[in-house]
Amino acid sequence: MEAQTTPTSLPPRRVIASYTRYEEAQRAVDYLSDEKFPVERVAIIGEGLQLVEQVTGRLTWGKAALNGVLGGGITGLFLGWLLGLFDIIDPLVSSIVLALWGLAFGGFIGAIIGVIGYAATGGRRDFTSAGTMRAQQYNIMVDAEVADEAQRLLSRLSS
Repeated sequence: MEAQTTPTSLPPRRVIASYTRYEEAQRAVDYLSDEKFPVERVAIIGEGLQLVEQVTGRLTWGKAALNGVLGGGITGLFLGWLLGLFDIIDPLVSSIVLALWGLAFGGFIGAIIGVIGYAATGGRRDFTSAGTMRAQQYNIMVDAEVADEAQRLLSRLSS
C-alpha cells in the first residue's frame, strides 16, 4: 500500500531558486507548469514577512461619518432589495421601495456607528490606511527527489 502525503507529513524539500518579488517566483512556477513539471510538488515560501501599512489620509469626524454612511447605505440597499424580492404580488415595486428605505436607514445607522467608532478611538488613530503582507524573499521549494529536474528546467528560463 502506497503511503499518502498529507500537509503535516511533507516529503523532504529543497530550495531550487529564490526571488525578491513574488511575481518572479510565480513566473518560475508557471514556467515549470508549462514544461509539464509536476507542480503539485512545488511550494512558494515567503521568508521575512513584513506588514506594510500605507497611510492613505487623515481621519476626521466627517470622514468617519461618511465611511459609515457608505457602508451602512450599501448594506441597507442590498438587504432592502433582497427582502423586496420575497413579495410575490409586485416584486419590482416592493424591491425598489425597500431598497431605497434600506439605503436611507442603513446610511443613517452607518453614520451613527461610524461616529461612535471614531469617538471610541479617543484620537489614538486619526488616519486611514491599507495594510498588506510581503516577504523579503520568495523561495521555490521542490520535493527533493525531483528537485534536480526542476532546477534544470529553471536554468533554461533564466538563459
